[in-house]
Amino acid sequence: MAKILINKKNLFYNFELISKKATNKEKVAVVLKDNAYGHGLVEIAKLANEFGIKKAVVRTIEDAKKIEDYFPYILVLADTTFHNYSHTFHIAINSLEDINKVPQNANVHLKIDTGMHRNGISINDIEMAFLGLLKQKANITGVFTHHRGADTLSTDFFWQNENFAKAKTKVKEVCEKLSLPLPQFHSCNSAALFRQENFTEDFARVGIATYGYLDNDGVFDFPKLKPVMSLWAQKLATRKIRKGQSIGYGGKFTANEDMIISTYDIGYGDGFLRLNENDNYTTPKGFKILGRVSMDNLSINSDEKEVCIFDDVTTLAKIHKTITYEITCSLKESMKKEILV
Repeated sequence: MAKILINKKNLFYNFELISKKATNKEKVAVVLKDNAYGHGLVEIAKLANEFGIKKAVVRTIEDAKKIEDYFPYILVLADTTFHNYSHTFHIAINSLEDINKVPQNANVHLKIDTGMHRNGISINDIEMAFLGLLKQKANITGVFTHHRGADTLSTDFFWQNENFAKAKTKVKEVCEKLSLPLPQFHSCNSAALFRQENFTEDFARVGIATYGYLDNDGVFDFPKLKPVMSLWAQKLATRKIRKGQSIGYGGKFTANEDMIISTYDIGYGDGFLRLNENDNYTTPKGFKILGRVSMDNLSINSDEKEVCIFDDVTTLAKIHKTITYEITCSLKESMKKEILV
């Protein structure tokens, strides 16, 4: 069966670079949302724990429950059901309306809208939010924001940093007024972390860099990371086709000579996105994917028992006119995963 291999050495190499940039492992929160960007929630959680990462970020409470044995601190970004399952969970508050749903004694991180205009409260509503959370007897353990363009060369990054600095000042004023301890502050995603000259926040939420990619405009001096995932497929059948014969749906590939081809057990039903047959894709070993990708298989000019479909999704992202995240996140959660040590 098709499978995903997780390269432990590459993952730890990336963690080393990330930890150094963040100043230490304690300031790294590994983002594991959406099945760890397709790499396997539990698999990456175990490896992050082995490396020494103490904080994780997930999408839902259910995901947090699956990995609570591996981290003493888990931030839940986007759940709509507010339950206090564990003192290790910290729930993101994305709107003023969320405050009334917070259970007593829950740990919460208040999200501030610094310009992305997606989730979060305005800077002007910080005191109102704090008072509402205190009324709910919640523990305000964090205040954070999210960058909308840290990976692009624009003024947005600096503008949002300035806005978050204003938010921090307001939070400090409110905490002093209400005799509250300061929460932890965090704003950096992967690109934002590597754009910082001196990282001073309490921790960074590192997603795509963990997995070996840092999409950007190509103008930043980002380090070269190592992709963690490779996708492998098993041979289903081999045949010899004659010059002039076509294969697959629509007969979109026609042989210009006699050749050996095989089908392999990966397709768009597994989350390997369909290729435009007008775009050529070559596997790491130099084989070609021929014609259309089917739901459960594809054709390659190979007769090897097992073929590596990709070990770096950068080329596929360009072919699909998308980002590396989408290629890895599209792979089905049920796909078998193995750790390569």
